[in-house]
Amino acid sequence: MSRHGCFFTQPFTLTSLLMLSSMSFYQGSAIKSSSIIRLATTTSTQNSGLLQNILPEFEKHSSYQVHVIAVGTGKALRMGKDSDVDVLIVHAPLAEQQFNQAGYGKKCYDVMYNDIVLVGPEA
Repeated sequence: MSRHGCFFTQPFTLTSLLMLSSMSFYQGSAIKSSSIIRLATTTSTQNSGLLQNILPEFEKHSSYQVHVIAVGTGKALRMGKDSDVDVLIVHAPLAEQQFNQAGYGKKCYDVMYNDIVLVGPEA
């Protein structure tokens, strides 16, 4: 099971952003003065096709354009700490907790998980 969390720091209504309706913004974020949301996500989230399916709908119903940056969890967290992005989707629960405790994010929510299903004849 893999946990993917999202962080934000500024109060902001994302309505249907990515169906990931639970996120947090960074305190250094420029999101209030920009119509661009910078989203750092893991390559596995990007490769899943989720964002390609839900971002167009979000952008159609909001005044925001989402720029996706697909990197590893460590790099995404560093980008959040450096205020280079507005939103994170990562999957490292301990690192996410430390990120929030250090004051870089306000909340972390589970937004997706993996189920492993084994199919085949009985052994």
